[in-house]
Amino acid sequence: MRIPPLYRRPSWQRFLAGAAIGGAISWCIFIYIYGFWQEKYTKLIHAQREEIAELNNDIKIWQDEYKAANKRNIEQITVQKINVRITNWEKYSLDSYSAFEVEDSVKEDIGMMVAKDLETVYKSKDLIKKIIENKTVKINGKEYKLEVKEMVIYTTLSIQLEIHFSN
Repeated sequence: MRIPPLYRRPSWQRFLAGAAIGGAISWCIFIYIYGFWQEKYTKLIHAQREEIAELNNDIKIWQDEYKAANKRNIEQITVQKINVRITNWEKYSLDSYSAFEVEDSVKEDIGMMVAKDLETVYKSKDLIKKIIENKTVKINGKEYKLEVKEMVIYTTLSIQLEIHFSN
């Protein structure tokens, strides 16, 4: 069996050479266009990843700020601390330790108001006043009564008291 002698005909030679060169040129164009598209889409994907990472970071920052704001709001809505101060303890020649003990005992008596919301504390301000004023304190063998002069209800419950001899 013999191969047909097409290599001797110039028309077939030009056709096969043109097909080979056309195939090589079209392959080069295909590779160039495919590479160009791949590069374009790779840049687009990279830019989108950066944008997603930045947006996720922004979301995290907003969520942290939101949680912190909620925590601050909750702390502002409840009583966090109680301050009791006796203003005229020097008038009765009391030592500062006795005054501190009286202040501390009053804090213990109204200690249930810590971590209560401001509305509840405000509604029970008369009860707090009665608890303090009905208390008789014994210091150095003498009995004293407490009188509420000022009460400020906020995140810190501040109470100023005056001490008087009991009748």
